[in-house]
Amino acid sequence: MNDISYWGYHLLLDCSNCNRKMIKDPDTIEEFIETLVDRIEMEPIGKPRIEYTAEEFPDKAGYTAIQIIVTSTIVAHFVDSTGDLYLDVFSCKAFEIDTVQSIVRQYFSPQKIRTNYITRHAG
Repeated sequence: MNDISYWGYHLLLDCSNCNRKMIKDPDTIEEFIETLVDRIEMEPIGKPRIEYTAEEFPDKAGYTAIQIIVTSTIVAHFVDSTGDLYLDVFSCKAFEIDTVQSIVRQYFSPQKIRTNYITRHAG
C-alpha cells in the first residue's frame, strides 16, 4: 500500500454532520478510539485522553480525544454545533485508509467525509 521509503503516513478526515448524539458521548468516543487502534493494528500507550474543550466558544465546543500510539498519535476533534469530526491519524507504521473511514462511518455516520492523505519524510 505505502512506499516504505516514507517516514510516516498522515491521514486527515474532515467529517461533516455526524450523528450528534454519538459525538457528544465520551463513552462512544473512547470505544471508537479503542476500536480504531485495534483495527488498524496500532499499539496504544495508555488509555485515550478525552476532554471537553473550547466550552467558551459555542461554535467550536466539543470533545477532543488524543491517543498516543507507539508509532505516533491519533487525534480527534468533535464539534457540537455542527456535528463535525476532524480526525488525524499519524503513524510511521502504514495503515489502511479504508479501514479508518469505515470505522468513522460505523460510529458517527457522517454525511460526507473529505480525505487528505500525506506521506511524511523530512529528508
